[in-house]
Amino acid sequence: MENHQPNNPLHGLKLAEIMEFLVNQYGWEELGKRINIKCFTQDPSIRSSLKFLRKTPWARTKVEKLFLDSH
Repeated sequence: MENHQPNNPLHGLKLAEIMEFLVNQYGWEELGKRINIKCFTQDPSIRSSLKFLRKTPWARTKVEKLFLDSH
């Protein structure tokens, strides 16, 4: 049985999809200016960013907020 979460706009989205959208929308340089974390400003990649964001809740929250604000 699928768990429906009508009040969660991020439900069903993977962090990788969110990151791909943000990189396409802003590019790494602008993303690093909007959210100043090392994985966006120094040798950025989706893979390294995902690794960091998965273990750093405060950074993931900022990324998710930027994603929601971008729609």
